[in-house]
Amino acid sequence: MNAQPPNQRRGLFGRPVLTATIVVAALLGAGVGGMALADRSPETSQARWQDAPSKGTTSAAPAAAETPDSPDSFTFSATGDIIMGSVPGRLPANDGAGFFDSVAPGLKSDLVMGNLEQPLTEDTGTSKCGSPPRDSCFAFRSPPKYAKHLKEAGFELLNTANNHSSDFGPQGYTSTVEALEGAGLEHTGAQGEITVVEVKGVKVAVLGFSPYATANNVNDLPAAKAIVEEAAAQADVVVVQVHMGAEGSEKVHVRPGSELFAGENRGDPMKFSRAVIDAGADVVVGHGPHVLRGMEFYQGKLIAYSLGNFAAGGKTLKRDGVLGYGGILHVTLTKDGTFTGGKFLSTAINPAGKPTRDSSEEKGLARVRELSKADFGDSAAVIGQDGAIAAPK
Repeated sequence: MNAQPPNQRRGLFGRPVLTATIVVAALLGAGVGGMALADRSPETSQARWQDAPSKGTTSAAPAAAETPDSPDSFTFSATGDIIMGSVPGRLPANDGAGFFDSVAPGLKSDLVMGNLEQPLTEDTGTSKCGSPPRDSCFAFRSPPKYAKHLKEAGFELLNTANNHSSDFGPQGYTSTVEALEGAGLEHTGAQGEITVVEVKGVKVAVLGFSPYATANNVNDLPAAKAIVEEAAAQADVVVVQVHMGAEGSEKVHVRPGSELFAGENRGDPMKFSRAVIDAGADVVVGHGPHVLRGMEFYQGKLIAYSLGNFAAGGKTLKRDGVLGYGGILHVTLTKDGTFTGGKFLSTAINPAGKPTRDSSEEKGLARVRELSKADFGDSAAVIGQDGAIAAPK
């Protein structure tokens, strides 16, 4: 089917932002990892999905992570921070080929999302760190062609609302958007942007938030609630992607109040998450602290406060101890946004910076289970030894 005509508004750096509806046809028993985008029209942002051979791994997704066979429900998967490498000198081996092979089976779902924490751009001549770069300043970029690695892994929608998406200025951000769209990938995260995709007959709106002016502002709760309400009017389900919270190996706990880091107010994670749920959001997917945090349910809706570091190619991020743990979150929702099940799959970053599946589940999963209980008590997500997620009774 073809998309409905999009609504147009002004977004990041004055670009027109399109609110598009895209039809995603699920492949039976195989998720969406083997689909390719076709017939995209830049004039109308119309698209349709067609079956195509998978370019990534051919391994089957774990049975527990598959979408229930229901016409009124769908499953999405999501990850934390993704950095594939950085030019110059810190790119992965083989120019990134096979970068996501270990985790691709675990990503498979009806809609695969991740937080892309770097531009995909050539050198724009404008780095936030200056030239030569300032000490203790980090600006990452990978070549635009690396969008194909995301596509081959099964990703379909990337969040760009974070503190690195504009490392190389407006031109770098524009290049990132062009690279993603050129690879047939959707994106969200610009200020005022609502991205709507249709998954198994369910219209899903995805919005990105961060503490930065280029994105929907995590610290402006009235504006956040207003855009969530607008998204809820356009879709059946609303998923919030949010980059929030202080950074570091000691920042694993969630407490009431704003979190400050490097002189920035990086939001009040609990207050923000509950506010957007009150406004109509059905799930909150957090990232930003570079560590895993706990999960809770509020008004029957799941809040995952941080999914940690997922990939750090080229030694771009510290990955010692808890900084090297991440995970893949699977969430199943009905058309009215009701949570019917979830699963957390542990991942770990290997010495080359690639994400790998931690099949022992002794790292990330154990951390999330412990932190959920410690931080949220009666509202904590109930997480089984196998990673299954349930709401508290």
